[in-house]
Amino acid sequence: MIGNAHIDPVWLWRWPEGYQEARATFWSAVQRMDEYEDFVFTCNQVVLLSWIEESDPALFEQIKKRVAEGRWVFAGGWWVEPDCNVPTGESFVRQGLHGQRYLKAKFGVMATVGMNVDPFGHTAMLPQILRKQRLTAYCFLRPGPHERRLPGSPFWWEAPDGSRVMTHRIPHEYCGPRADLAYHTAKAIAQLSTNEAMVFYGVGNHGGGPTRANLDSIRKLNELGTFGRLELSSPDRYFAAQNGDDLPVWAGELQHHARGCYSAHSAIKRWNRRAENALLVAEKWSAMAAVAGGAPYPLTELTHAWKQVLFNQFHDILPGSSIEPAYDDARDQLGEATAIASRARNRALQTIARQVAIPVDVESQPVIVFNPHPWPLRADVEVELALPVSPAAVQDEWGHSVATQRVQPRATMSDPRRQRLVFAAAVPPLGYRTYRLVGGTSADSPVTATDTMLENEHLLVELDSRTGWLKRLVYKRTGVDVVGGEAGRHTVVSDDGSDTWGHNVVTYALAGAPFRCRQMKLVEHGPVRSVIRVDSEYGASTMVEEIVLGADADHVEVRLTLDWRERLKLLKLRFPTALHDLTAAFEIPFGHLQRQNDGAEEPGQTWVDMSGAVDGSSAGLAVINEAKFGYDVSGNDIGVTIARSPVYAWHDPRELSPEETYSYQDQGRQEFRYLLVPHAGDWRAAGLVRRSAELAQPAQAMLESFHDGRLPAQSSFASISDGSVTVSAIKQAEEGTGDLVVRAYESAGREQHARIDLTLLGRTIEAEFRPYEIKTFLVPGDPAAPVAEVDLLEFPN
Repeated sequence: MIGNAHIDPVWLWRWPEGYQEARATFWSAVQRMDEYEDFVFTCNQVVLLSWIEESDPALFEQIKKRVAEGRWVFAGGWWVEPDCNVPTGESFVRQGLHGQRYLKAKFGVMATVGMNVDPFGHTAMLPQILRKQRLTAYCFLRPGPHERRLPGSPFWWEAPDGSRVMTHRIPHEYCGPRADLAYHTAKAIAQLSTNEAMVFYGVGNHGGGPTRANLDSIRKLNELGTFGRLELSSPDRYFAAQNGDDLPVWAGELQHHARGCYSAHSAIKRWNRRAENALLVAEKWSAMAAVAGGAPYPLTELTHAWKQVLFNQFHDILPGSSIEPAYDDARDQLGEATAIASRARNRALQTIARQVAIPVDVESQPVIVFNPHPWPLRADVEVELALPVSPAAVQDEWGHSVATQRVQPRATMSDPRRQRLVFAAAVPPLGYRTYRLVGGTSADSPVTATDTMLENEHLLVELDSRTGWLKRLVYKRTGVDVVGGEAGRHTVVSDDGSDTWGHNVVTYALAGAPFRCRQMKLVEHGPVRSVIRVDSEYGASTMVEEIVLGADADHVEVRLTLDWRERLKLLKLRFPTALHDLTAAFEIPFGHLQRQNDGAEEPGQTWVDMSGAVDGSSAGLAVINEAKFGYDVSGNDIGVTIARSPVYAWHDPRELSPEETYSYQDQGRQEFRYLLVPHAGDWRAAGLVRRSAELAQPAQAMLESFHDGRLPAQSSFASISDGSVTVSAIKQAEEGTGDLVVRAYESAGREQHARIDLTLLGRTIEAEFRPYEIKTFLVPGDPAAPVAEVDLLEFPN
C-alpha cells in the first residue's frame, strides 16, 4: 500500500494554488506519521520540496527528519512529472539532473524509482535516460489496460539501446477516496498478474494525501484478511523484493492516451521549444566565452531558467490541458527563461567578438556570424541596419564577394540607409566568421523563378495555382518527382468534436475542406533566394505560406503564418507524395522510431520521414518543423496537425452547453517554419538530425566595430566528426568548477566511432557508441586531468 498524494501544481487551477496545496498536503503527511507509527509516505516532484524549503522552513526540517527515519521516501527524482513525449531529450536529462541533485544536496539520498503516474504516454528512450540518472525502476498508470496490452506487471521496459528498467503499471488508479479503501483495493487487485502488487492510495490531483480514514481502513482490512496482507510500504521496497529473472520484456514506447495533447495549445508548444533551444545555445556560447574571453559562466541564472522550463513541461501544462489563465503564467515563466538565455548568449557573443581583430575600414560595416553547431554551417543570414553605403554587398575576410540580396526591411522608414540584407554565410564548426558590408552591385540569381515555379541546381518546384500547393517536386540528383501530381490535399480543415485531451481519438486524418487559394505571387528573386507567397483562406481564417528556394538549397523552406478563427475544428497540413513501398520514421527524444502508415495520430519531435520508391527509383520525403508535435502518415502522405480549437480544459463526458460561454484554443495568429527535404535512400542519407538542429538553432549575425584583438577573423572552438553521432549539449559542469560537460548520442541506430575536438581547450574526445547510446563526458579545466565519462547527473559512472 503506497501512501502518496499526486499533486498537480497546475491544472484546473494556477500555480499559487498548487503551491499552497503542497504545503497543506505535506503537513498532513507529517501529522499522519505522528499518529500512525507504520505509515510511509512516498513523495515525488522535487519542485514541491523546493517550494517548501523557500516558504516553510519548519516543515522542511520535519521532512528531513522523516527522510532520515526512512518513512518519507522519494520516488521520481525529477523536477516535475512532465509530459513524456514533447520535451527534447535534453529536457528529460535536466529533469533528473536538477531533481536528483537537489535530493542529494538537501537530504543526502536520491530516488531509485522513476515515477510518472499521470502523463499520457512514455517515449521509448526513457529507460536509458532513467538508468543513467540512477533510477532502476519505473511506475506509470497510462496507457491503461484498455489502451495497451502489456505482458503483465511488473515487466522489463527496454529502450532501443538495450537499457532496461523494471516497470510497474499502477492498477486502477494512483490515488484513492478519502474514506474506506475496500473498493479501491479490490479494483486494483483484480488486475493482479502476480501474488504481489503496489496499490497507490491517498487523495490526489489537488493533493491531500492519505487520510486517517484511509489508514484506519487498511488496518481494518488487514484484520479481516479480505485481501491477504496489506503492507504500508514504498515503491523502492516493492521493486527490491522482485525477482527479475523471469519477467517479460516490453521493448519500445508506451503509448497511447490523449492523442489530442500532441497538438493542443500551439503556443505552449512553441514557447517551450523556443526556451529549450535558447538555453542550449546560451550554454554552448557561455562555455566558450568562459574560456576564450574569461567571462564568468552564468550557472545560477541558467539553472533558474532551466527550472522554469522544466516546471512548464508538467503534464497538464505542456500538453495544453490546463485552464486558460494558467497559460498566462506559462507564457511569462517561459518568456523569463528565454530572456535569461538570450542575455547570457548575447553576453557571451559580445565577449568573444571583442577579442576578434577587425582592422579599420571606414567604407565597410563588420558583421560577425556565429554558428552554434559543431559542424560547418552554410546558411542564409539576415541583418537589418542603417548602412553607410548603398547599394550594399558583402565580402568575406579575404575580400571575396558573397551572394547578397536586399529584402524588405522590418522598419518602415523613409531613411534610405535603413536596409535589410540576406547573404550566404559559410561558418566553421561551433565558431564564427567575420564579414564586411560594403558598396557594390548585386549578381544575377541562379534560381529560375515565376509566380508558380522555382528551380535551382538541385530542385524543381512547381505549384498548382488552383490549390496553392506543389504539383511537382523534382529531386534532380535522381530525377524523381516525389509529388508526382498528387495535388489537392495540402490543407484539410475537419470538424473536431473531441475534448481538449482528444480522449478516445485514434486519428485526426479526417475528411474535410481545404483552404482556398486567393493569390500566388513571386515576391523575392535575387542572388540568395527566391520566394513565392501563397495567400489562402477558410471561413474567417487566413494563411500565408512563403515558399523559399535558396540558390544552393536542396530543400524547400516554407514560412507559414496562420490567423486561425475556427472553433471545434482542426487544421492538418498534408504532404501527398507518389511514394510506394514506404517506411515511415518519426524523430523521438534522442532517437527515432519506425511506425505504421495507418493514419494514427502519433507524437514526434522535429521531423517525420517517408522513404520508399517512385517508379522503381529510391526516393523519400521528410518534413522538418520547429513548433509542431502531432503527426500521422496515412498511406503515402504525411500529415502535421497545426491548429486545434477545442474548449480549454474540456474533459469528456462533459457536454458543451449553449447556455454557457467558452474560450477556444489556438485562436489568432501563429507563425512557424518547416522544411521539405526530398532525398534518395532513407532518412539517414538526408541528414535530418543536423538539418533539424540548424532550423531550431540558427546562425546569428551581430554587428561589430573596429578594434584590435587576439582572435583571427574566423575560428572554430569545437567540432565533431561526420557520422550519426551528434552533440546535444556543451555546458559548464554543475559543480561550478570550470569543468565542461559534453553530451552526445548516436541517432541512426548503428555502431559508430566519434571524435569530438574541443579546439579551444586543446582536448579531444574519442568514443565508441552503441546504437542509440547517450554518452556524457566531463572535461576538466585542469589540462593534466583526463576526460572522464559520467552519468546524466554528472557523477562518475
